Amino acid sequence: MRPRPAEDIQGPDWPPLTLYIHVPWCLRKCPYCDFNSHAAGRGADFDRYVERLLADLDREIQMLSHPRALASVFIGGGTPSLLSGGQIRRLLDGIRSRMELAQDAEITLEANPGTLDAGHFAAYREAGVDRLSIGVQSLSAVHLQRLGRIHDPLQARRTFAVARASGFDNVNLDMMFALPDQGLAEAAADLDALIDLGPEHISYYQLTLEPDTAFQADPPNLPDPDLSADMAAQGVERLEAAGFARYEVSAYARPGRRCRHNLNYWRFGDYLGIGAGAHGKISCPRLGQWGWSIERREKIADPWFYLKAAPDALVAARRCLTEADCVFEFALNAFRLTQGFRRSLFEERTGLDWSWMRRGIHEAVSHGFLDLSDDRIRPTELGRVFLDDLVSLYVPGDG
Repeated sequence: MRPRPAEDIQGPDWPPLTLYIHVPWCLRKCPYCDFNSHAAGRGADFDRYVERLLADLDREIQMLSHPRALASVFIGGGTPSLLSGGQIRRLLDGIRSRMELAQDAEITLEANPGTLDAGHFAAYREAGVDRLSIGVQSLSAVHLQRLGRIHDPLQARRTFAVARASGFDNVNLDMMFALPDQGLAEAAADLDALIDLGPEHISYYQLTLEPDTAFQADPPNLPDPDLSADMAAQGVERLEAAGFARYEVSAYARPGRRCRHNLNYWRFGDYLGIGAGAHGKISCPRLGQWGWSIERREKIADPWFYLKAAPDALVAARRCLTEADCVFEFALNAFRLTQGFRRSLFEERTGLDWSWMRRGIHEAVSHGFLDLSDDRIRPTELGRVFLDDLVSLYVPGDG
């Protein structure tokens, strides 16, 4: 079960490369959020942060073993829409001056209602952002208040309208279900109202209690598992009936509008990560050996330490993946795709022989988690419901 030589995998081709940029500030920390985000204040200097992001990128480029074009850029957070249009322009211009972008590169910026005006959106569009991801979460005033959001339903609707008026024709809207004290009919009405806005993409996912959050420390009254499952099932039905195709566990898109950046994660592509707490994954051929060497890098998480550190000291941790790590991480990502994946994708992205996956595949089929009826390895509906159990078959050291 030794890895395949890199030249047998793709010849001169490399896995697609994307760039993730983390902006760690919000106006206020939401009680359910476990992301690396901090209330803006305490000296949040956005101009200085943009400069540090570009210095961070310079170091990442130096560590690349081969020049590669970016297929997408994703500016996430936190709340990146706290940055002005001018700051986003300086950031994107700096990226373009340092790296080649694919002709059709997708450039996404996350935004939250309550932090934007028409001038911001127009400036983002002029800077080169061509896709927005807006954190609506709910269109119910009661549930937005329970979630600790800073906006109300009217602000959410206005934000979407301003995005359209500013020329954005590729917009994702985030919505959660299984909210505190939410009923089945309320979840349906909330989703129907979101669909009626007419976005190109919807991320619809269940609220969960994450460690080290205010909700985990003082849990609200959430729907029970059976009710949550009913909400998930009715959500799938409503979204598909409205013309949204489910292509990942919580992602639904109109034709041609799947998020290319996130697809690269789920297909085990490569990505650079810059910004406080950002993660990256980079592959390169093993010199004189078989297969890919895959390294993960993690940046200093605290934004104020990130700003103070020397540019060559921004990496807080780095590790090379073992073969077992690669198999597990591939499974963790690829099994999220509703259309599954081809065997060749595993071999191309990991450099490993298919025998590394075979045992888990057979066990998953015996549990009814996978469908092998065509040339794809595809999770069944049961496999999507019990995704954690499916992925657990590949946890390193198990079995």
